[in-house]
Amino acid sequence: MRSVRKSVGRKVNRAIQAKSRWKKRVVYLAAVLAAILLGLGSRVFSSRLPEFVASHFGDALWACMIYFGLRMLWIDRQLSVALWGSLLFCFAIEFSQMYQAPWINHIRATTLCGLVLGKGFLTADLIRYTVGIAISWGLDQGCQKLMGIHTRIDDDNSLKSSKLLK
Repeated sequence: MRSVRKSVGRKVNRAIQAKSRWKKRVVYLAAVLAAILLGLGSRVFSSRLPEFVASHFGDALWACMIYFGLRMLWIDRQLSVALWGSLLFCFAIEFSQMYQAPWINHIRATTLCGLVLGKGFLTADLIRYTVGIAISWGLDQGCQKLMGIHTRIDDDNSLKSSKLLK
């Protein structure tokens, strides 16, 4: 009888965790969409924005979108996985812009691919991406602390400390 209760309890716990994961994914999807809208807005309304905002915020918001997109996909991973993964992705895209073959430039000439792949390598973009991802990571970490959500690394430390107490 006891094993049946444990089995039912585990199933209920898994269902609750799955529901929680979907709620977190929806929050990250909202962050992705907000970053997209703000980034596109920084391009469309660049003439009405301060020069600094118009020049730098679009790339930083693109990097924010990548970070939150990875968090949406890797919901149970540590925040640092999304941080390093998004930096690697953004830097790879930027360095790929050094390659200027006619076929890839033709693809980059389209609006969507131009937004995703960029047009030419700029060292300043690497700084913008790093700042955007760092801000996203800081916001993510702060929001999780405010909501009392512990990342896996916190859970691992609590497990280690409880083992030491025994």
